[in-house]
Amino acid sequence: MLSLTPVQSKPTSTTYQHQPRIHYRHRSQLCSTPPPPNCRLRIRAIDAAQPYDYESRVSNQFAQSNKLKIAIIGFGNFGQFLAKAFLRQGHSVLAHSRTDYSLISQSLGISFFQDPHDLCEQHPDVILLCTSIISTEPVLRSLPIQRLKRNTLFVDVLSVKEFPMNIFLQVLPTHFDILCTHPMFGPESGKQSWKDLPFVYDKVRIGEGESRESRADRFLDIFEKEGCRMVEMTCAEHDKYAAGSQFITHTMGRVLEKLDLETTPINTKGYETLLNLVENTAGDSFDLYYGLFMYNKNAMEQLERLDLAFESLKKELFGHLHDVLRRQLFGKVEEEGQRRVLSKLPKNTHALPPPSTDAINN
Repeated sequence: MLSLTPVQSKPTSTTYQHQPRIHYRHRSQLCSTPPPPNCRLRIRAIDAAQPYDYESRVSNQFAQSNKLKIAIIGFGNFGQFLAKAFLRQGHSVLAHSRTDYSLISQSLGISFFQDPHDLCEQHPDVILLCTSIISTEPVLRSLPIQRLKRNTLFVDVLSVKEFPMNIFLQVLPTHFDILCTHPMFGPESGKQSWKDLPFVYDKVRIGEGESRESRADRFLDIFEKEGCRMVEMTCAEHDKYAAGSQFITHTMGRVLEKLDLETTPINTKGYETLLNLVENTAGDSFDLYYGLFMYNKNAMEQLERLDLAFESLKKELFGHLHDVLRRQLFGKVEEEGQRRVLSKLPKNTHALPPPSTDAINN
C-alpha cells in the first residue's frame, strides 16, 4: 500500500488543466481528486508485502521449515487415513508398501515407492511404521537404514508399545531417534473428527539438539492441531491400561460377532451399542487382534480374568435358578416337614417304663 505525501514545489508555467487526471491510493481511501498544481508526489512507504520482497521470502522459508517429510511404511487403510491429515497440514508424504498403492497415492498427491531403497534415498525426516504388529520386526530389519540421514526420527503407531520399543532399541543404531505413539482411534471411530480422541506417546530416545527436539514436537503437533487429547506415558503403562480396555473391547466384539447379531425392529440403545461394537472391532483384521494378545504380556491375564468372571456369573445364575426350582418342586413337602420339627425337646416329667422281654424279642 502506498503512502503518498504531497511535496510543495515551485509553480510552473504549465497550467493544471492540461495535466492528466492522476489516481493515487492513500492509506485510508482511493482518491481521485487531483493534487494541487504546485505539488509533486513522493513515495513515503510500502506497507503491503509483495511476493518478491525479502519479508515474504523469509515468511515462506519459515513456513517451509516447520513442515516435515514423512515416509509411511505400510500404506494400507490406516496409513492412508493418517496421510490425509498430514497433507491437510501441508506436510509432504512418501509411501512404501508390499501392495502396489501407486494409483491411490497419485490421487492423493503422494509419491509412492515400490523399492524401499529409493524411498530412503529421499532422506525423509520421519519414518512412520504403519505395518501390522506381527510384521513389524521383519519390515524394520528389511529397511536400508544406511541410506537414511543419521538422525532420522522413527515413529510407530502400533496398538502395543513395549514390543516395538524393544525392537527399535535392538535394531536401530543410537544416532536414530525413537518416538512410540498410539492413536487410540481408527478410520471408523475417527472418520468424523479427531477432537478429544486420546493420542498416547512416549519419547523413548530423542537426541540432544534443538532441531531434533523440535522435529519430534512438530510431529506431535499434527495430532494436537487435529484436536486429539495428548497423553504422555511410558510404553509399559500403556500396555497395562490397553490390556484392560482395548484388548477386552476387541475380545467382546469378537465374541459377539460369533453370535451373528442382527438388527431388530425393537432395538434398544444398549443393543445398538453392541451392534456398533461389533462393527468397529470386526472391521479390523484378525492380525491386529492376535497382535494385541500375542505381544502384550498383560493380555493373557485379562483373558483368564474374563474366563473366571464368566464362570462366576454362570455359577451365580445357575445357583439362583436351582433355589427357585427347589422351592417349586419341594416347597410344600419341606414346609410340612418344617412344621413337624420341634424347636426344643419337651421336658421329661415322667420316666418311660423299660421295654418288655417280648417287645425286645419281636
